[in-house]
Amino acid sequence: MKVGLSACSNGHSKEWAYQIDELEEVLDSMGVETVRAPHIVSEIDEFSGTDEERAADLMSFYKDDSIEAIYDISGGDLANGVLKYLNFDLIAQSNKTFWGYSDLTTILNGIYAMTGKSSVLYQVKNMVYSDDALLKDRFQEYLNGDASKLFNLNYKFLQGNSMEGVVVGGNIRCFTKLAGTKYWPDMKGKVLLLESYGGGSGQIATLFAQLEQIGVFDEVEGVLLGTFTNYEKENLQLTVYDLLKMHISEDLPVASTREIGHGFDSKAIVIGGEIRLEKE
Repeated sequence: MKVGLSACSNGHSKEWAYQIDELEEVLDSMGVETVRAPHIVSEIDEFSGTDEERAADLMSFYKDDSIEAIYDISGGDLANGVLKYLNFDLIAQSNKTFWGYSDLTTILNGIYAMTGKSSVLYQVKNMVYSDDALLKDRFQEYLNGDASKLFNLNYKFLQGNSMEGVVVGGNIRCFTKLAGTKYWPDMKGKVLLLESYGGGSGQIATLFAQLEQIGVFDEVEGVLLGTFTNYEKENLQLTVYDLLKMHISEDLPVASTREIGHGFDSKAIVIGGEIRLEKE
């Protein structure tokens, strides 16, 4: 298997560039050949290249018939800048799957909105960030044809009993950057996944308010809450669910999972793929 490594969001600092080498070694041990995009390491401030250059890196992988999948290993703030330079007609015709997390939420949902194709919310660099052998085992099993360890989620319902639909969303801050653009997916009947790395009660509450005000919670079939990393560390009186309840009806199903988010042990979920969750 041959994959491309891209960085559509912030460039990697030169100080941590060695982690890319480590990731390539991990993937090589699993039988995965990697091709590194030209613009990955930061050159000017947080930019590894211009928006157009980073988009060209991504499109070069879509055009290369030898590349079977694309793993974006970046995060930060800059990913939505590449969207206007992407050839969505070519992406729609491709059988490649794009993988990324955090700020790549913008591209994952942009691909779905513009092409109907699914992508995977997951950071392959977690296998370098953490020494936990479980992460490599999950990914190796996926490569061997068993996706269950990587994709099957444990969850619990906070209200309601079931939800079913196509998954959209991801990192809440990055997802809301798409609101009002052509890259915003149709929310009707969807399962909305929301998670976050940063943000206290005020920051998360205001994003929930925005989603309410643009009618999202009236359209979706249900909300799946992942982890909210820094929020949960602050030991605040109100939970994320408490904040969400201020903006949704009592009839909207809500479930939570500890297995999707910014934790190194996070599992993968398909954006643009069908999911069905039921209360046990």
